[in-house]
Amino acid sequence: MLAALGLVVLSSAGGVNALRIHHNQYFFLERQALYVAAGVLVAVATGFFDYRKWRQHVSLAVLFYAVVAVLLVAVLFTRPINGSCRWIKLGFFNLQPGELAKLAAVVCTAVYLDKLAWRVELFWKGAIASAAIMGLLAALVMAEPDFGSTMVVGLAGLLMMYLAGVRITHLIAIGGLGLATVGWYVAHNANRMARIVAFLAAVMPALVQSDGKVADEPLDPAAQRADYQSRQSLVAIKNGGIRGVGLGQSMQKQAYLPEAHTDFIFAIGAEEMGLGFSLAVLALFIAFFLLTSHIAANASDRLGRYLAGGMGFIVFFQAMFNIGVVCRALPTKGMALPFFSYGGTNMLSAFFAVGTIFSVGIRALKDRRR
Repeated sequence: MLAALGLVVLSSAGGVNALRIHHNQYFFLERQALYVAAGVLVAVATGFFDYRKWRQHVSLAVLFYAVVAVLLVAVLFTRPINGSCRWIKLGFFNLQPGELAKLAAVVCTAVYLDKLAWRVELFWKGAIASAAIMGLLAALVMAEPDFGSTMVVGLAGLLMMYLAGVRITHLIAIGGLGLATVGWYVAHNANRMARIVAFLAAVMPALVQSDGKVADEPLDPAAQRADYQSRQSLVAIKNGGIRGVGLGQSMQKQAYLPEAHTDFIFAIGAEEMGLGFSLAVLALFIAFFLLTSHIAANASDRLGRYLAGGMGFIVFFQAMFNIGVVCRALPTKGMALPFFSYGGTNMLSAFFAVGTIFSVGIRALKDRRR
């Protein structure tokens, strides 16, 4: 349902940019339809794949991890786009290794934690070794730099460590170290700091002009530029109101909102279809989270619980973070809305996550019927 609704929104949101860049109004829609079809095949194949083979053949997980790590290193030597090296051009398809890093972090951390059993409570074998598995991928992703994917990798790893029974004190120490590291990098990145300054200027009434009145605009010109998209997304949401302006009638997609078909596609949907669209999308993602949590809680074994929990988290967290950015509840960060934002790698990754959850649920049902 999310993917179908995403195609409906993209049919309108991507038209202007597709016509301007590719001289074909339906370029993004046609490509996205292929990505969705391929994603469904990936989900079916992954669903039929017995997730327990990750444990039985650890070399598969190691190979997956190694391939992703090599791709993350290779992408650092590509040509930067908007200040980041995130894509490897493969002809008609641009591969984004950062999306694969999230999947590899979940799979490999889950397999390792499952193998440890009670030893997860140990400091070196449990906490440090698990953190190193996800930490290497997170460090390579941060080098691109892609702080959004770094955050997802780190939080997903911490979640699975918590589910596995790693001591809370160890988790707090690892989480604090990770937060401090990312914070240091953000503080030394002018673009990211400008976004944070713009966000704080908009939401904190303490930021005032010399006459004591709340500032209408961030005082720093760089912060104003960084805040532009979030301001335009709010304009789109306000224009849509309760009923929306009608499918295909958005004004903000007319080059006012630059990333209308990717990171800010939710704003275009809210503008054209109103509050009903926004509530429906939220309800669907919450339902996805609840169903995933149910599957994880009823998994046949530890590995299934870790995989379903981790895969469900990376999809749900990205969705909530993206919507938070669009609604200006969070600082602007380039993070795709799963099943909606245009892009092949993020679509296939989301369906891979869904297929893994299916695999866990199917095996649990079979085991209960025996």
